[in-house]
Amino acid sequence: MTTDAERRGWTQNPEAVKQDILTVALSEFATNGLSGARVDTIASRTQTSKRMIYYYFGDKLGLYTRALEAAYFKVRDGEASLDLDHLPPREALARLVAFTFDHHRANPDFIRMVMIENIHNAENLAASKVIRDMNFAAIDKLARICRRGQEAGVFHAALDPVALHWQISAASFFNVSNRPTFSAIFGGELFEDPAQEEIRQQTVDAILAIACTPEATP
Repeated sequence: MTTDAERRGWTQNPEAVKQDILTVALSEFATNGLSGARVDTIASRTQTSKRMIYYYFGDKLGLYTRALEAAYFKVRDGEASLDLDHLPPREALARLVAFTFDHHRANPDFIRMVMIENIHNAENLAASKVIRDMNFAAIDKLARICRRGQEAGVFHAALDPVALHWQISAASFFNVSNRPTFSAIFGGELFEDPAQEEIRQQTVDAILAIACTPEATP
């Protein structure tokens, strides 16, 4: 039953209520997928009601899409906070790679949501202009780093920012997405903090080796 305090919260701070719903929804969808997640369960874990969830997000698919968009926004917002345009290109690229590795490791629900989208051929992701625009902006940011590095003679002239984004994402994503199967077969030592710090640095070094000219490689 909805309490008076909950009703006041909806009225006084609707954005906080929506954020609370999206946080819980992301966890629920990441665990159970779109078909397996239940709006009743999401409502029971928030400070609102099922009726208000539908009021804010329309239906379960609308809630799923907004949760997916929020997950992508978090990583893109984190990238924006790095202020990479003021760093030398090699350092900017290294910082972006390290951030991506750390973000993905700290946000396994984001990885699971992307895995779910891949299972369904990115049907819902492709329908979201919000996600497309955010990711175009991410490529544009990486393209600026590449262009500055090329102009300085630090990066290869033929460096492709989309391909470079693929390389960065591949290593950072696999580290989380395949942890259960990799650990079951080979053990979990590589996922303990000391090994993860080493793999993180190896990932940075590998991306720099792809991007940098021989003269720019220490």
